[in-house]
Amino acid sequence: MAGKIIEIKHPLVEHHLSRLRDKNTSSELFRLLADRLTTLLTYEASQDLILEKTMVNTPMAEASCNTLKDKIGLVPILRAGLAMVTPVLDLIPEAEVWHLGFYRDDKTKEPVEYYKKLPLKKPVDVAMVLDPMLATGGSAIAALDAVADWGVPKIKLLVLIAAPEGIKAIQQAYPMVDIYVAKIDEHLDENAYIIPGLGDAGDRIFNANAH
Repeated sequence: MAGKIIEIKHPLVEHHLSRLRDKNTSSELFRLLADRLTTLLTYEASQDLILEKTMVNTPMAEASCNTLKDKIGLVPILRAGLAMVTPVLDLIPEAEVWHLGFYRDDKTKEPVEYYKKLPLKKPVDVAMVLDPMLATGGSAIAALDAVADWGVPKIKLLVLIAAPEGIKAIQQAYPMVDIYVAKIDEHLDENAYIIPGLGDAGDRIFNANAH
């Protein structure tokens, strides 16, 4: 079965995105907006997680309930992906968190790995790769390579903003991966930045362009 591309259509997504894009939005507010959008993405991305029956004793009686059966792993791409971890953990507190780090070579525009932390033990059932921006798709594909090599059977990619070029690259490299995105933008410019985009997500999240 081919992977899905889910662009979230919701008034709250549009509202929060408008403020996220604004160049005058502070880093503090930017992080809060990214948090809210990630929560909405996670709601969509978690709808097909597998449940199992369990019995719970309420103050009044025994109740038949459902709990998550899937073992979930979150894989943020450093550094910007870190901003998406907490809202997912708020919804899935039992999830494992592992990290992959890449930076983009300014000349080649290709991702360069500088950090990789994945366990050697049995992989999770579902991995959610987290990255605010999907531009060329280079870093995302490198992350998907690592997660696929780990042996994860089901992989989802959660991004806030994506370029059509990046989505196409993911579909070609990993056609089975589901992509959840708040907004698909117009195109990449000559420097491989998303247009209209929102600038450098990492810098804006961590207030790294203040000087």
